[in-house]
Amino acid sequence: MGKVEEFEELRPLLFSIAYRILGSVGEAEDAVQETWLRFDGSSTLPTSTKAFLSATVTRISIDVLRSARVRREEYVGPWLPEPLLSDPYQDPARSAELADSVSMAALLLLERLSPLERAVFVLREVFGFGFDEIAETVGRSESACRQLVVRARRHMREGRPRFEADRQERRELATRFFDALKGGDVGGLRELLAGDAQLVGDGGGKAPQLGKAVMGADNVARVLGTVFPLLLRIDVTMEPREVNGQPGAIFRDRDGRILHTLALDVLDARIQAVRVVINPDKLGHIGPVADAWAIDREVKRARRQAN
Repeated sequence: MGKVEEFEELRPLLFSIAYRILGSVGEAEDAVQETWLRFDGSSTLPTSTKAFLSATVTRISIDVLRSARVRREEYVGPWLPEPLLSDPYQDPARSAELADSVSMAALLLLERLSPLERAVFVLREVFGFGFDEIAETVGRSESACRQLVVRARRHMREGRPRFEADRQERRELATRFFDALKGGDVGGLRELLAGDAQLVGDGGGKAPQLGKAVMGADNVARVLGTVFPLLLRIDVTMEPREVNGQPGAIFRDRDGRILHTLALDVLDARIQAVRVVINPDKLGHIGPVADAWAIDREVKRARRQAN
């Protein structure tokens, strides 16, 4: 097998590692491309191509994340990961676990970790790398890597990242949620939401967005039940599908362009969070992006006409 074939075979794994470390599709793709350039430019063949490429993409991702942290501190409004519609790395025996590790909730919890903790946690807890491999990758001793994992696990547990609802239960709950959303059924939405549910929108200052997260089942249900029927009235369509391994939907304008994605976090048979990404910079990898400002103006006109 040649270099190109070896690399392409491992590309899904490399992207999946990079995305979980970075929370950005574009940055993960760039990290994978840089990994290829370094592999292609190397005059010697590694003993293990998988180990070499995994270590390389991890190191690149750590460096990118360190610089990205500065930009995220200056980000306008709440920051959410770029939505991922499908994880290229497939392992049928661990599909549910892999889906949970790429959820919006898990990625936001990973943001609490240092870049080094995040990388070590991803390699060990998600992809099952040995501590000897991790130590060589990050340039730390095995004992230091074990301590990094212990600290990372503690932070992740404190944030309650695990989903207790099974996948069928999540799908059924999501179906009821989207039916209530289409009908503007505020009461029906309220019944599906946890008491402390939150609605978070990420526009990055480049699209209409909530000034801050909406908190509480009553407030979230009222906002959702008011706004989304107006979107449907101006021919915005809703396409239910998984977003970051969880129930969600893609919303498109009348020309089929992406307006935003929506992802649900489900725990204890209730929706804990509704996360909407409308920043156009985070949607281009899905398809052509709609003019969210124009849609916002149409919504406001529709609201005035309704009143």
